[in-house]
Amino acid sequence: MIDSLLLVFMLIATLGIGSQWIAWRFRLPAIVVMSIAGLLAGPIFHLINPEEDFGDLYRPFISIAVAIILFEGSLNLNFKEVRGLGKPVFRIVTFGAFLAWILGSLTAHYVAGMSWAVAFVIGGILIVTGPTVILPLLRQSKLKPTPAKILKWEGIIVDPFGALVALFAFEIIIFLSADGRDFTALLLFFLASIFAVFLGYLFGKGIGWMFEEGYIPEFLKSPVVFGTVIACFTIADEVKHETGLLAVTAMGITLANLGISSIKDMRHFKENISILLISTVFILLTASLTRETLLEVFRPEIIAFVILMLFVVRPLSIFLSTFGTDLSKQEKTLVGWIAPRGIVALTVASYFASVLADAGFEGASIVTPLTFALVFSTVVIHGFSIGWLAKKLGLSSEGKPGVIIVGSNRFSVSLAKLLEELKIPTIVTDSSWEKLSKARKEGVTSGHCEILSEQTEYSIDFTPYDYLVSATEFDSYNALVCSTFVPDFGRNNVYRLSTQSHSGDAVENIDHTIGGRVLFSKEDGLEDLIYKINSGYVFRTTTLTKQYDIDAYKNDREHQTIVLLVIKQSNQIEFVTEDLEINAVAGDKIISLTPPSKEFNKIREKLSERETNKSESN
Repeated sequence: MIDSLLLVFMLIATLGIGSQWIAWRFRLPAIVVMSIAGLLAGPIFHLINPEEDFGDLYRPFISIAVAIILFEGSLNLNFKEVRGLGKPVFRIVTFGAFLAWILGSLTAHYVAGMSWAVAFVIGGILIVTGPTVILPLLRQSKLKPTPAKILKWEGIIVDPFGALVALFAFEIIIFLSADGRDFTALLLFFLASIFAVFLGYLFGKGIGWMFEEGYIPEFLKSPVVFGTVIACFTIADEVKHETGLLAVTAMGITLANLGISSIKDMRHFKENISILLISTVFILLTASLTRETLLEVFRPEIIAFVILMLFVVRPLSIFLSTFGTDLSKQEKTLVGWIAPRGIVALTVASYFASVLADAGFEGASIVTPLTFALVFSTVVIHGFSIGWLAKKLGLSSEGKPGVIIVGSNRFSVSLAKLLEELKIPTIVTDSSWEKLSKARKEGVTSGHCEILSEQTEYSIDFTPYDYLVSATEFDSYNALVCSTFVPDFGRNNVYRLSTQSHSGDAVENIDHTIGGRVLFSKEDGLEDLIYKINSGYVFRTTTLTKQYDIDAYKNDREHQTIVLLVIKQSNQIEFVTEDLEINAVAGDKIISLTPPSKEFNKIREKLSERETNKSESN
């Protein structure tokens, strides 16, 4: 056991963020990696026991972390964006969530042996799938638009409400199970809940007003939001325990619907702080588990509960809630199977486990192992089965990484057309209908939007796309687009064209850490590429073989040829940049912009071959 509290802090942070990195690097579910790391550090090797190490600070830290995580989820609930999502989504997040709560609660009571109070609390918590687990799975599996949209929005909308359903269920069950029913206590709870909602609304409106009026400088916005969330949670929770969760949820929803320009910055802040907290809290929770708790996971009633939740409760709630909608049987089957519970579910369940245990309810001791068993099982099983099942049901795209091209012009449309011919998902976006007409005329997939608008992520499904290329005529705009989407795509997958020598907006010497990676070379800006296409340059696809390798290709190509990208046999795309050497092997495809003389020579050779064949046949 580590004696130094400072070393414990260091180990928890290192394990949490390190697990996230390993999950990203090797395309694994983050929650699985963090579970293994926490269990190794805690109950297996006994390096740390956070509950003992932190003492009285343990529960307050978990409570604040849960509050910030719920605030993050509620900040996604913009009612304007939710409208018009379609009948299946609406039915699933309302009637479907209610059915899942009732069926899950009945299963927890009759199968897992929990008391009614504990069963209805845990049933409410476990309706949550959550964007932190479902969005990475969607990106990985490349689902078709309809099932991807349903799973995505179910996670976003239901995420903040699982804890609130559990909260109200807890208070009402306490009232109903009391020997002498005190209506005053229930009335006080509802009054405290109204106060919490009003407090969250007031804090949200206040922060929004201060941001809009410029009373808070940019560098203080994130700290102010962070401090305000903690203050909102603490005040409400001091008035009535557990209502702090309701307050921060109301605050997040209020901010999400104010339409203020700083909402994008706050989303980036909450994503960053939420990842840090989720990583830390999950290591804290798993490391605090005892071996006895882990062994409880294998109790027959817990295993039976997990099996019924997987194969009965989820499919039944989806099939009943979507009855009469236009979803196909294949779509219902996929959505009815995929429901990975995540870190939010386990964190909130651990929070309520201590509350239920303090209240003396039967079954509170198995809340944590039961939730851990369901979370771990669903993440592993659904994470590794979603791609296979989607392909079997015909609901998967081909799985090739897609490309978003910002800016509709002769070059971008021609490149997009070629990529689509190679079965690579590609979309050209532009805020101008006139410019976008070029893409529509060529039959290229297009999207009319301002890519920097916060509404775009709801009007365009980003799931099929792994790369972004900004190719507008404005150099500064290209740099801004790339900088904005680095957190979403990663710095190595965001590209822009070189600054233009004549018609650009004179942006030079952009720092290499912003603006995205520069494609091709400094000489090949948009104006140069369009000029070459107008001069007869054509796009060519060259497949390398063992006989015709990369060296032969380099020797054979003309000096003016611009190598654009390499499509690997694994379907990964490597765009050519100034600092990247062309690396291709047999089976890889090289996409290039080739001078017309090369094509004329090819045509001349083919005609010559035909003449030779004719003369030999005669």
